[in-house]
Amino acid sequence: MRQVSELKKLIEGYRLVTAEILYRMPDHPKLLQSYIWQDYDLEPKYPALSKFLDFWGRELDGPIHSVRVGTRRVIHPTEFVKADFMGAIH
Repeated sequence: MRQVSELKKLIEGYRLVTAEILYRMPDHPKLLQSYIWQDYDLEPKYPALSKFLDFWGRELDGPIHSVRVGTRRVIHPTEFVKADFMGAIH
């Protein structure tokens, strides 16, 4: 059922969000490490990304240096067409 819920999210306006998180290495604070996070989320508040960043701040040792966010709408209303017929060809 995961596919159905993903399609429903996309129709409801969720976007594919990719975040590049730069964080400082706990043992070497002058070094930055990159982490890529990707999920479906809502603009402009990004609740799923915010929840993940809150978790990071609470539970992980590497302090976040910066976050760069990119987003793209996967399904546009003009691209989604309801099928009137469904059949099988043998």
